[in-house]
Amino acid sequence: MIRLVQMIRQSSSSSDEEFIIDVLQVLPRPRYFRDRLNPFSEYDDTDFKQRFRLSKMMFMELLNMIQDDLHHNSHRNMSLSPMLQLLIALRYYATGAFQAVLGDHICVHKSTVCRIVKKVSRCIATLKPQYIQMPKTELERESVYEGFNQLRQFPNVIGAIDCTHIKIQSPNSNIGERFRNRKGYFSINVQAVCKSNLQFTNIVARWPGSVHDSTIFDNSLLRAQFENHEFGDALLLGDGGYACRNYLMTPLANPITEAEKRYQKAQIGTRNVIERTFGVWKRRFPVLSVG
Repeated sequence: MIRLVQMIRQSSSSSDEEFIIDVLQVLPRPRYFRDRLNPFSEYDDTDFKQRFRLSKMMFMELLNMIQDDLHHNSHRNMSLSPMLQLLIALRYYATGAFQAVLGDHICVHKSTVCRIVKKVSRCIATLKPQYIQMPKTELERESVYEGFNQLRQFPNVIGAIDCTHIKIQSPNSNIGERFRNRKGYFSINVQAVCKSNLQFTNIVARWPGSVHDSTIFDNSLLRAQFENHEFGDALLLGDGGYACRNYLMTPLANPITEAEKRYQKAQIGTRNVIERTFGVWKRRFPVLSVG
């Protein structure tokens, strides 16, 4: 501003054109921001679900549950609303894209995207007890039994159990190699139980990729619950990586009799639902396979 005043005083010795050019060079330049795209209004429900993996109705339900935790007090014009934060996180889950690419697409910096994804993920994780739980009542168990029974007539099945590897980047620490699995990449070995309709009822996601499936189960709360008969006569179905127990049915090593062959066919045909569940989960959210 002082320089501008000095220039005005000296303007008599300069042409009008030169004076205007000089003034424009010292005036503060306005900051220009690109308007952020609002995908919620930009896309119809089909395109929205394809890009963000949730319908608009499901998106709004989820937003209503976590938006209070996503509010950020800021007087800056470019503060991100809870809706946009959730959209950014879902888009990242849906693409597995590098955060820099995603940041350019949504018009925010990659470091902001990183913080948003972490924050939104933690908020969503707090909802786990409401939506991922084993059947508690006898009525709930009977409903699950019926669903599995319709697959291959295997009675009293409360869930199919297995583990799947979720890729991660190298932890870069002294324990980093513990996360390298038998296939050579870094991962978290996630244990899950599902119902016949591909709905998760139990998830344990805290073990390094080098840990065996059976070790995860042996150290889980779920095993303790079965050992304490909290689920009555209910059965879990697992693959050959688990030890056979009175509540955990696994395939036979070498079925010979007709009865053993029928058991094998029913066990494998029913248990495979957990593999289909993992497949649907990872296809819906490719970030789980990218790391």
